[in-house]
Amino acid sequence: MVNKAAKPTDALIGHDAWNIQLDNNGHLKHFLTTEGLGSNILTQILDTAENFTDINEKSIKKVPLLRGKTIVNLFFEPSTRTRTTFELAAKRLSADVLNINISTSATSKGETLLDTLQNIQAMHCDMFVVRHSDSGAAHYIANHVAPNISVINAGDGRHAHPTQAMLDMFTIRRNKGPDFGNLRVAIVGDVLHSRVARSQIHALNTLNTGDVRVIAPKTLLPVGIENMGVNVFHDLETGIQDADVVIMLRLQKERMAGALLPSEQEYFQLYGLTEEKLRAAKKDAIVMHPGPINRGVEIDSSVADGSRSVILDQVSYGISVRMAVMTMTLGREPEKNDNGSGSHTDNMDDKP
Repeated sequence: MVNKAAKPTDALIGHDAWNIQLDNNGHLKHFLTTEGLGSNILTQILDTAENFTDINEKSIKKVPLLRGKTIVNLFFEPSTRTRTTFELAAKRLSADVLNINISTSATSKGETLLDTLQNIQAMHCDMFVVRHSDSGAAHYIANHVAPNISVINAGDGRHAHPTQAMLDMFTIRRNKGPDFGNLRVAIVGDVLHSRVARSQIHALNTLNTGDVRVIAPKTLLPVGIENMGVNVFHDLETGIQDADVVIMLRLQKERMAGALLPSEQEYFQLYGLTEEKLRAAKKDAIVMHPGPINRGVEIDSSVADGSRSVILDQVSYGISVRMAVMTMTLGREPEKNDNGSGSHTDNMDDKP
């Protein structure tokens, strides 16, 4: 029996971490990690997100697919972009949204995590969107919620950030087409502390990307990173040579212990992306960043705001991808080519 006061840790993430993500019919029940999911599931997420892209560009950005459902944003870690896009995604699907302020919740007064979950479950919610500083937290919660509740991982420690990875895959597919086999994708920066990078690498390899590269100083690379199916480089311009996609990672100073870097200035000189260094990539290469951006540290403003940057597109696509994941996990996907409307909107009793 699990101790209710137990704290989620990396030890809770084993090879069975993805098994609980699918129901008995092979459909997505929880979305905790991109690791272990087949290309059919990841492609289904991307295809479903396409159905929602047009909705987000309409004057009335709402469909009734999740009407009557209650989604709880349970963020134990501060976030603006991720929490906001999850909230917008839920509201555009007509769900009711509850944002829990952890700093003032009962957990800050000594209540255990499971006690908090059980109390929220008693309010008859349907989904937890969880962000937590401990690796394995989302998996831990998914193993202890009621059978009718789905869990989406919005980032746990250094482990995973699957919806960010999928909005990145969506951005790549939108710009480079559906065949990842001929692409060279370079991930640059603080891979050691990046849950985004781990989820990106798993997703890229599952989608059969031709060449996945990581570029970073040795101090910012996990031991054995090569075993994840990537090619490792320590020189930026060599690593991004002829790349189709360059993904810059945020330097996560809040997760660093000890002096892993001499200085931010030196880091920028060696690994910061400038227009001059970007010339090593293909002329039509796109530049991405999961945000928030540290300008002048990971990337020069001229690149972040330049013609090859798709950073703001990533933010926009994040809403569509999170709408897709929410509908898939709750079994309420739009009909094919339905754009989230059609027969669903015909049954609406009131205006959106």
